[in-house]
Amino acid sequence: MIIVISGPSGSGKTTVAKILSERLKLRFVSAGQLFREMAASLGKDIIEMNKSAEKKFDIDKLIDEKILDEAKKGNVIIESHIAGWLLSGIADYTIYLWANIEERAKRISIRDKISYEEALIKIMEREQSHYFRFWKYYGIDLLDLTPFDMVINTSNIDINRIVNIILAYIGKNTSV
Repeated sequence: MIIVISGPSGSGKTTVAKILSERLKLRFVSAGQLFREMAASLGKDIIEMNKSAEKKFDIDKLIDEKILDEAKKGNVIIESHIAGWLLSGIADYTIYLWANIEERAKRISIRDKISYEEALIKIMEREQSHYFRFWKYYGIDLLDLTPFDMVINTSNIDINRIVNIILAYIGKNTSV
């Protein structure tokens, strides 16, 4: 089984994907973590790495190849901003999590121990980079959610409820 969880920063995709991987006993692979590890190995932060990726497609391409390799192995939950588009037709389930920017900034400020204002600026910078890169290199319109089986607004929903909604959906469509 291949389950993809996509969505913008702060939408809850990593938390939900980790819980699902534990509950379903599937491997967990995070494109964001792979990207952060690559950035750290180059001595860059996420914003700097995104700016580098805008100029050099091979950064994203390397991450995407790793994600595709992991998907081919099966029994995995993949968390990624764009895996829902990249693995459309390969993944068994593609789920998009969304939350309003204010809620996402609040979550990121708590997670990263930064001010709300700083989180808001980081979100806007990252999303601008993502929209630019993903359209330029893949022709992906991040506003087109048609590749997804399910879209959930996580702004006002408890994480456990989100997980249960996804498990109920998967359970209706498989023998999980």
